This record gives sequence, structure tokens and C-alpha cells, in this order.
Amino acid sequence: MIIRIMGDGQYRVNSSLFDTLNTIDNRIVELVQRGEDELFKKELSRLIGVIQREGERIPDDELVESDVIVPPADMTLIEARDVFRGTGIFAG
Repeated sequence: MIIRIMGDGQYRVNSSLFDTLNTIDNRIVELVQRGEDELFKKELSRLIGVIQREGERIPDDELVESDVIVPPADMTLIEARDVFRGTGIFAG
């Protein structure tokens, strides 16, 4: 699975990590719906951190289509309301 973190680049992530990422994503959806700004930012940073630690960074000069696009860590709660809703960014 190829994941792009906006403003950071792309990472090749083993599909076995999907459940972990989806769980964090679902938590973010809940926090955004409740308006929990600090916890939302913490979980978004956690999501990005897992991808960066567990994934293999793809060189910037290698063009690969992304399966999932993760917003940047500085996304605001207001912006997140348009992204983290329903099933979130990791549908499943």
C-alpha cells in the first residue's frame, strides 16, 4: 500500500498495518465529530508517526500512485471535518 503524507512524501507500507491505521483513523473521525481539537491533533500525529516509522520512504523522484492520502500534521479541526467523516481516509 502506498500512502502519501501531504507535505512529507510517500511511504510504502505493508498491508498488514492497515488494521492499525484504520483503528487510529476511526478514532480521529470520532474526535473530529466531538470537536476534541487537542486529542484530534495527537491522534493525527500518531497516525503520521506510525506510517513514517513502519513504512519505507519512497524517493521523491520515483512517481507512484498513492492508495491513501493523509493530511499534514498541522491540519485544523475545521479542515478535518471535510476529510475525517464517515469511514475516514482508510475505508474499511
